[in-house]
Amino acid sequence: MSDLPTPATPQPSPILWSDPERGAAFARWLGALAPVHDLAVDSLRSASADASFRRYFRIDRRGGGSCIVMDAPPQYENSVPFVRVAALLREAGLVAPEIWAWDEAQGFLLLSDLGPTTMMSQLDSARPEAAAPLFAAATDVLVQWQRASRPDMLPPYDEALLRRELALFPDWYLRRHRGLELTPAQAEVLARTDELLVRQALATPRVYVHRDFMPRNLMVLSGDGPAPRLGVLDFQDAVEGPITYDIASLLRDAFISWDEAFVLDVTVRYWEKARKAGLMDFEDWHSDFGAFWRAVEWMGLQRHLKVAGIFARLTLRDGKPQYLADAPRFIGYIRATAARYREFTPLLRLIDEVEGLQAASGWALGRM
Repeated sequence: MSDLPTPATPQPSPILWSDPERGAAFARWLGALAPVHDLAVDSLRSASADASFRRYFRIDRRGGGSCIVMDAPPQYENSVPFVRVAALLREAGLVAPEIWAWDEAQGFLLLSDLGPTTMMSQLDSARPEAAAPLFAAATDVLVQWQRASRPDMLPPYDEALLRRELALFPDWYLRRHRGLELTPAQAEVLARTDELLVRQALATPRVYVHRDFMPRNLMVLSGDGPAPRLGVLDFQDAVEGPITYDIASLLRDAFISWDEAFVLDVTVRYWEKARKAGLMDFEDWHSDFGAFWRAVEWMGLQRHLKVAGIFARLTLRDGKPQYLADAPRFIGYIRATAARYREFTPLLRLIDEVEGLQAASGWALGRM
């Protein structure tokens, strides 16, 4: 998981470098670019931090407008996927940052600026009707991205990756955060859960998958049209994988929750768009929304378990406790989904035991 460029203070502030040599190399690189791109070096300021080792800065252009500078230390971050996926997004007709300069060896990039307004900043969970146009724009972007899919352009979301992600929950959330040593019975519950989720994911049609398609990573672009236009960020982890992943990510967000009726409404509207685009030609998905919804929920459950583990790891390993503060949201997502499908009743009991909660009764749309 990663955070994205968010609105920055308009006043420049000192940029701190833990490695003075890297700071000096950055200053030389930026200074050489300044006359080429008309950059006002003294306007450099932080745009955002990241859940990874990447940092983003905003810098003004003397003739107007601004750019984004990415600092991605190569010993921690590989910038090649970012550049490659940005090109795929633009080839699909979507708005993604243009790469104006790239020092691959040092991990410095100069990017076009999609502006300071995230979709997240425009949302209020108490006003879903006001959010509907933004989610309509987001699902338009998603269908366009998925329609552009071509085989072998992105790494596969294969069984090995799915299982590595699922292992984060017992390793980091249960053992290291909760201090739980799993009994053989508990380990078996998780193993059976993993098997169900992996089998479902691998059977699902494959498309381009952003892997963090959520409101913090969608930028509201300036313009005069009646409908919002969105740009896409934080796409460097994209893979070729289940078509259900990104819609689950969009609506079961890390930082904001929606009523079930709104989640269903947006998902149905996405399904209708995807069906018209020929993306639902699998089993009976084109005619049975319930069958598709079940697959989305199961894919979402895989993501929820993964993210709870990631948030624990960010806190315990990386010293970023703000992420673990949102873990209860994902535990809630896990419990809600597990309560709706009898296959996951043992998982629900395990979670309730760990969290000291009572099992909730649930409902399911479509087949169980």
